[in-house]
Amino acid sequence: MSPEALGILGLAICVGLCGIGSAIGLWFTGSAAAGVIADDGKKFSKVLILVVLPATQGIYGFVFAIIGMGAISSGAALLAAAMPLALTGLVSGIFQGKTAVSGIYAVAKNESLSGKLILFPAMVETYAILGLVVSILLMPVGI
Repeated sequence: MSPEALGILGLAICVGLCGIGSAIGLWFTGSAAAGVIADDGKKFSKVLILVVLPATQGIYGFVFAIIGMGAISSGAALLAAAMPLALTGLVSGIFQGKTAVSGIYAVAKNESLSGKLILFPAMVETYAILGLVVSILLMPVGI
């Protein structure tokens, strides 16, 4: 396999896994929010932020792929650099969605908590951000 193919594979895996994590997380949050909104449409704005939080992992994967396009010729090094974000993006997207679902259900019971409940899924987000930072630091430069 050529170095360019390995570099492209690394970026594709990263975008794909981050996107899968976000899609699953959004599936969880969207489903929970639909139930809450069906009961009380006025809570839409209270649950919206919690619903969209898992989307960020997909964005991080996309941003890394754009940044990494200049290093495709580095091959296996880029493939390896993409793995921290690929794995943390997948896992944190799913678990951020699950955490946000709990917040959505809590808003259904007491909507005054909505601002405070953002903190819990945001803590899960930290690991996606760390994965992004590590992947960027590992990215080959000067090629």
